[in-house]
Amino acid sequence: MAILPSMQQVEEHGLLRVLTPNVASLGYALFLAINAAGVWGGVFPFLPLEFQTHTIVFWFFLTQSAAFSLSYVASCIGSYYLPGATRAFLVKLTSAIYFAGWCCLIAAIYIDAAALPLVCAGGGLLGLGSTGFYMLWQRLFAGEDADTGNRDILVGSAWGAVLYFALYLIPQAVTAYLIPLVFLPLFGLCVTLRGRAIDPEQPMFADVPREHPQVYRQVLQDHWRSALCIGAVGFCAGVMRSLAVAEPALGIYVNVLSMAGMLLAALAVLWLWTLKDVHLSITDAYRVVFPFLITSLVLLPMLPDEYVRWLAAILYAVYAASIMLMMMQCAQISRDRGINPVFIYGFFGTIVYTLHSIGFLGGTFAEDVRIMGVDPLAVVALVTIWALGLMHFVGSGGFTSALSRLDSPEGIELVSLKQRDRSAVTGDKPTDAPDRIAAQAARIQEHFRLSAREAEVMELLARGNSVARIAEVLVVSENTIRTHSKRIYAKLDIHKRQELVDLIETF
Repeated sequence: MAILPSMQQVEEHGLLRVLTPNVASLGYALFLAINAAGVWGGVFPFLPLEFQTHTIVFWFFLTQSAAFSLSYVASCIGSYYLPGATRAFLVKLTSAIYFAGWCCLIAAIYIDAAALPLVCAGGGLLGLGSTGFYMLWQRLFAGEDADTGNRDILVGSAWGAVLYFALYLIPQAVTAYLIPLVFLPLFGLCVTLRGRAIDPEQPMFADVPREHPQVYRQVLQDHWRSALCIGAVGFCAGVMRSLAVAEPALGIYVNVLSMAGMLLAALAVLWLWTLKDVHLSITDAYRVVFPFLITSLVLLPMLPDEYVRWLAAILYAVYAASIMLMMMQCAQISRDRGINPVFIYGFFGTIVYTLHSIGFLGGTFAEDVRIMGVDPLAVVALVTIWALGLMHFVGSGGFTSALSRLDSPEGIELVSLKQRDRSAVTGDKPTDAPDRIAAQAARIQEHFRLSAREAEVMELLARGNSVARIAEVLVVSENTIRTHSKRIYAKLDIHKRQELVDLIETF
């Protein structure tokens, strides 16, 4: 087993040292490679192409996506009302479901009379099993410290693409059997081994959501826009998947380029991380991508078929990178807020994968519709652009945000003719200028590599706030604050609050 490199080793050896996998990242990489071989681009790269008729592939994806989306809904709701069921690593149960799904797919190749029912059963089981494994990985990465968890996700994503390409070196007839019999037990074993090192007493695992619902409401309020942005990309990828399903060779092409895109995205983030601090924002990234997204869809009916292939591949590459960022975002939310990782990943997954499925179904049916003589491909582009515009409007705040921006710089100001107390009208509150404690806390954060949330808690502790008060200010549970305090003290090599104050005074 490779030992995870320390930050000093990372600085000394650069990107190659960072890319050294450990048990968690290697297991996650193998899972991503196998998952891409079964449920990624609408086709099965390692099953015979003659078996992959339009009907077979369509019904597989329909059942798989339905099971996938519903599993995330059930995970989100179930973890809120029955959190005890999510406190154990249910690797054996998840592996059995995933194994049964692959067995159904293999059986469908040889039993022509029952091919469609077996494919539907396989799609449902693989959708359920994939959700289960994603939840297991999410719990594992959230349970690690921030540096280790983020590195495992990025390194696993990079190696996942490499392993996916390596699968093509194995004869196709053998690969279909190796996946359930060899590769599945391997990444299941990796989850089990690494899961034993995770502290089950962390607040996120022992959390009872109904005891502090305001924390969960605040989390959803803070992060639903990020989920919607990834869902919008997933919606476009689903539309393009509907075009890929009609031609299995195109679907395999999409698979390969999407995995290549994930590899490049993981390497780019890791490389930047070795050089400097990296701050990623899903919503900001989506604002940059949005103009290119709608422009590419406008061009869809105007350019030749080759453009459709490239657009499908590029959108799936962006989607794959978005899913990688989604897992990092959810793990950070769980650590910072002390909430159940299954709940937050279930919430994100519900929005993202449901929109992806809607995009696939909408694109499939729109291909056969001709409105007022308009070409079906143009209908697909128009409907997709309309849906994207609507989601962008909702994500930017909708009517509520538009009507509440009364202090916008470009707005026209009309001062009320009736004299009133201006402080009551504007609700202005005096703001404190940055003080010495804040400045020194910022330096300590940079020197000891504290996360933004840890720095926030450290400063509040140094100012004399109690654990209960900090929990109230940050809208988290008191156990979460205690966990953050322990991590802060460990990183700073101190043992009590007075030592923290002394450190800030002398730093």
